[in-house]
Amino acid sequence: MRLVEGLSIGIAAMRANKMRSLLTMLGIIIGIAAVLAMIAIGDGAKEIVIQDAQKMGGATRITLYQTSYKRENNRWVRIRSNEYMEYEDVLAIEAECPSVSAVTPRIADWRGVLFQGPGGTEARAGYNGVDATYTTAMDWDLKEGRFITDEDVQHATKICVLGDELAFELFGNNSPLGQEIKIARDVRYYDKWGRRRRDRLTERFTVVGTLMHRGTSFQFGWSYDNLAFIPVSTVQERFTGDDKVRNIMVFANSVDVVPKAIEEVKTVIRKRHKNQDEFVRIFEMRAGMEQLQKISKMIKIALGSIAGFSLLVGGIGIMNMMLVAVSERTREIGLRKALGAKPLDIMAQFLIEAIIMCGVGGAIGIGLGVFAGEGMAMLAVKIAKIVPEWPSVISIQWVMISVSFSTAIGIFFGMYPAIKAAILPPVVALRKE
Repeated sequence: MRLVEGLSIGIAAMRANKMRSLLTMLGIIIGIAAVLAMIAIGDGAKEIVIQDAQKMGGATRITLYQTSYKRENNRWVRIRSNEYMEYEDVLAIEAECPSVSAVTPRIADWRGVLFQGPGGTEARAGYNGVDATYTTAMDWDLKEGRFITDEDVQHATKICVLGDELAFELFGNNSPLGQEIKIARDVRYYDKWGRRRRDRLTERFTVVGTLMHRGTSFQFGWSYDNLAFIPVSTVQERFTGDDKVRNIMVFANSVDVVPKAIEEVKTVIRKRHKNQDEFVRIFEMRAGMEQLQKISKMIKIALGSIAGFSLLVGGIGIMNMMLVAVSERTREIGLRKALGAKPLDIMAQFLIEAIIMCGVGGAIGIGLGVFAGEGMAMLAVKIAKIVPEWPSVISIQWVMISVSFSTAIGIFFGMYPAIKAAILPPVVALRKE
């Protein structure tokens, strides 16, 4: 039996029973659409995790924190070490760790600072003391002006670069370049009589640049857009009064070499600090991402499995309809056999009909799945208001898998009715009224 002839017979059979064919294909249509929509939402969640990590520096970021406690025998004990991180550690890590692409220091105050702009504008925000490498390491573009330079760090200049949100709060839509702002910090101390005091120290800084909008991290709950970036040496000289660096951000060459980069960093720290590294705690951005991606994967598997049952039900519907078709067309089968059709020809005829039905249903299901994915993404934003946008990711890979799966269903569930038709004796079939 020629393929073209089989296709024409299959299409003719579907056209002769339009409503029944449509209802039969409905299971396949809904199944394919559901699978694609669920996968699109799951992959969208993965995309959100990746985008959120990029706001914080990406999956290759490793952060070294100064710590005074360590975990020992299921309890926290104080570390009896006078060692601390300093800017020379940053330079040493950059020079001696081949698995590291960038290193930048950070001395941070996240919300405890009052910023005052010209005209009486005020904002409660934070600052980060960093160096010239920061924007390159964080892959963060300037909106206008310039960023901190090596000369600024060397001379501890009183300049700052504002995040997009902080710049708007202080200056509105006006350019802040060249403008002077005041940064006021509350300092608590004890006087010579042992009484607790609090003073407000105010420093003036010149704004030399602003950064592009970055957005709030839903994982950590804060935004870098509400920060001012100041040379690390200026923060040490004007605010902290010491040469300590509270944490160091290290960026590995790739996600795969993060463990190797950590070992290299630990080696440098031990070499520079009397063979000690317990005063440094290490946080991997990759670890946080992996946890979120595991949750995303489990959601995708669960939703995909539920949608997969729809395909199973649709396949059973195809087999049921083909069995009915064999019963209705018994006399036709007997006539074709009497005219010389072989069992293989009969089997191919009904198998092609099942495949055509699944193929058409799959094509409609793909189109419906794309629209359903977009609709569910919009609904997800309204329900889970932690993100402003939930992408619907329809990959070519999953479209091809859906097409292949619908074809496989047609073959699998169409095989039994096709075999039943093929083995039907011609004499019995011709007797059928």
